[in-house]
Amino acid sequence: MSDLLNKTTVLVLNRNWQAIHIKTPAQAFCMMATDVATALDIEGKDLMRPVKWAEWLTLPIREGDNVVRTVHGSVRVPTVLVLASFAKVPVKRPKLSARTIWQRDGGVCQYTGQTLAPDEGNIDHVRPRSRGGKTTWENCVLAHKEVNSRKADKLPEEAGLTLRRRPVPPRELPVTLSIRNHHGVQDWERFLRRT
Repeated sequence: MSDLLNKTTVLVLNRNWQAIHIKTPAQAFCMMATDVATALDIEGKDLMRPVKWAEWLTLPIREGDNVVRTVHGSVRVPTVLVLASFAKVPVKRPKLSARTIWQRDGGVCQYTGQTLAPDEGNIDHVRPRSRGGKTTWENCVLAHKEVNSRKADKLPEEAGLTLRRRPVPPRELPVTLSIRNHHGVQDWERFLRRT
């Protein structure tokens, strides 16, 4: 039972019914009991209704429902919660890493414009670290390994190179796009946006 209570199997929607987070059943029960959220009673493709904590405790158990047994009887585990007052869709910027710089730059050397295979490129600090350059979105680009070796600890203009475009942080994306249904919860599918 404790394993079930600690798996992230509850999708959290804002009050506009947009997916913004995932929680464990233990967290979901706390949110329901304190009126922070209501659970969706979902039956089939078309029947959905928000249910508050007191009523949720009395709902019948249906075939296929996950259940937690308590001293007062069995309680269904919700699959989707709706927050009572939060309306925003949080956004996040990808973390700076070699992988996310490759993604931002589209796998293209920012000095030559050549599309690179994974073993052909690495990350270049436009202003070398040895000259005070920081590891930031604005100072790191994808470069062909040979170009990066030739550039070494020089500025691009000192090495006879020109950036194709100025490096900038990637745009922030709604967290909805990063939510994944790792446990295959069927009720989530209607709320998750596809990319």
